[in-house]
Amino acid sequence: MTGVFEVNSVEETWELARRFASELKPGDVVCLEGDLGAGKTTFTQGLAAALGVAGRVTSPTFCLVQEHRGKIVESPNNRIIESGKGHAISAHSPHLSHSAIRQIDNSIISPLLLVHMDLYRLHNEDDVLAIGWEDYLAEGAILVVEWPERAGSLIPSSAKHIVFTHLDGEERRRLAFNG
Repeated sequence: MTGVFEVNSVEETWELARRFASELKPGDVVCLEGDLGAGKTTFTQGLAAALGVAGRVTSPTFCLVQEHRGKIVESPNNRIIESGKGHAISAHSPHLSHSAIRQIDNSIISPLLLVHMDLYRLHNEDDVLAIGWEDYLAEGAILVVEWPERAGSLIPSSAKHIVFTHLDGEERRRLAFNG
């Protein structure tokens, strides 16, 4: 998804997140950039809901990393085409049993791991590696990263970037998607 969108409510932010979720695949890195209160966590809540995550999604500011489990239906090109509620480990985990993946009409229903990271309190790439960056990518988790500049060269060139800007009004935001 590319382009600039203005939203005027939490519901509109969640709808945009739902549309964006349909383009994600396991192993994607999503970089969220913007000031405090710009809407990054609200967007992540909508993204998590679209990816079948049950339960509350909050900012990982003090815990650094939050794992959320859902399930997805992937098309043959490995794109998410639908999601539903569920709890399981990543489909790409070596510990996953074959019974956890079902195939329906050339699509695969598989568990999903969504990892929400807030790197604000970290200082460098070594700190980011210490919280499991490489392990999550190896599992095929979708990483949603706030303050991605702290990860430096660990951010892959294929990462998707969203820049959040707070506009006039309590819930009005501009979201600029790149990649």
